[in-house]
Amino acid sequence: MRRLIPTGEAARPVAFAELPQPVPEPGEALVKVEAFSPNRGETFLLEHPRPGLLPGKDVAGLVVQEAADGTGPAIGTRVVGHPAHGGWAEYAAVPTHSLAVLPDGLDSVRAAALPLAGITALRLLRTAGSPAGLRVLLTGASGGVGHYVTELAVGAGAEVTAVTATPARGERLAELGARVVHDVAAAQGPFDIVLESTGGPDLPVALSKVRPGGTLVWFGQASRTPVTLDFFRLLGGPERVTIRHFHYAGAPYASDLAALVGLVERGRLHPEIGRIADWTETADTLVDLRERRIRGKAVLLTGETR
Repeated sequence: MRRLIPTGEAARPVAFAELPQPVPEPGEALVKVEAFSPNRGETFLLEHPRPGLLPGKDVAGLVVQEAADGTGPAIGTRVVGHPAHGGWAEYAAVPTHSLAVLPDGLDSVRAAALPLAGITALRLLRTAGSPAGLRVLLTGASGGVGHYVTELAVGAGAEVTAVTATPARGERLAELGARVVHDVAAAQGPFDIVLESTGGPDLPVALSKVRPGGTLVWFGQASRTPVTLDFFRLLGGPERVTIRHFHYAGAPYASDLAALVGLVERGRLHPEIGRIADWTETADTLVDLRERRIRGKAVLLTGETR
């Protein structure tokens, strides 16, 4: 079967290879991949790929072989999945604890855009606590996570300020109900909750806008620049602020995937997909994703989709 593997080249991060079809473990189903969605963090792993890396964590498709242990969906079931690796291929072995069944009304394109970004958004908001009636600042908001967080938080009754690099990258966030600014310094605090994903010099500025007793949840470092905090400068800002480190990962994912599917089905969540392309265009799409030229998610198609 065909699979995309790392090349180690910045201009062409992946290339096709003919490799054996994966053999599922007892608790895994074999999925014929119809669509997959790369994440910006995966582009960083491709810069200096470890030996044997098989990228791909967000897939949607059709179960063609049930799990041998009897768990999970039957053959012929349409699913969305979040495997640990190996999703950029014609077939992927996916643990049944990381699969959710798709209803007829949800196509593979939108489904593939859900897993990593959607699960992150759900778990991030759970970590921050109920946002109802609170003022929330979200940095690095124009990616997949940012769009999901904004729609879910606004829908729950939060007042959201979203930081994006350009007006174009903030258009959809404004439509979802956020106030959009293009520099974290321009955000009008104080905020009850800050969700910070850029790191570098932006995090201390965002921290200075937290209300006394508020919380900053640090869930990324998209700038790829380490953060420096000055204890004494903090004394001149908000008091008793809590900084929480957050990382989304931790199987099982099935219940969160099912929750995301349900939200989309009920019209409460709308994946923002900035590019849909054939998977022959994956290398170029990864470069554009890395360089922030795609708003929201990108979805690549392996063939016929449902």
